Amino acid sequence: MDEDERARLAEFVGSRTPALMRVAYLLTGDRNAAEDLFQSALARTIPKWGTIRHADPEGYLRVVMYREQISWWRRLRRWRETPLNPADEPVGGDPSGGSDVRLAMRAALRHLPPTQRAVVVLRYYEDLPEARVAELLGCSVGTVRSRTHRAVKRLRDLLPDVDMLEVRR
Repeated sequence: MDEDERARLAEFVGSRTPALMRVAYLLTGDRNAAEDLFQSALARTIPKWGTIRHADPEGYLRVVMYREQISWWRRLRRWRETPLNPADEPVGGDPSGGSDVRLAMRAALRHLPPTQRAVVVLRYYEDLPEARVAELLGCSVGTVRSRTHRAVKRLRDLLPDVDMLEVRR
């Protein structure tokens, strides 16, 4: 990789890291795990930079993060890591002012199984269509629909006083 390519890569990483870290945090529910996920995905993406930089490098990196997280979930079924001091501070600031609702939603998302959390993040945070979510998660559209239904029902049970439309704003 020449100096121009390195500069373009550094500019991309510098400008898109906050948004990508928010996605990683929503997928993992933990700041340290989000950092690990982002770094792992970035390490897999950098060797392909020359090929993907003209297409959609952010989209490519997001897909790598989704697939990497799925691999981690599958490994976690066999082994669980419990942090001694979980970091509760958010990855980014909350400029919109709805921090109480966002904090409640973040806490509720932690109570969802990883697959349901992924569907919620991809459908409502990333605003992806069901077919794309199914493709990314390697399941059927029907599975995405049922996981979404169960996740939203569980979130409504956990947050009875929160208007779900308020969360999407």
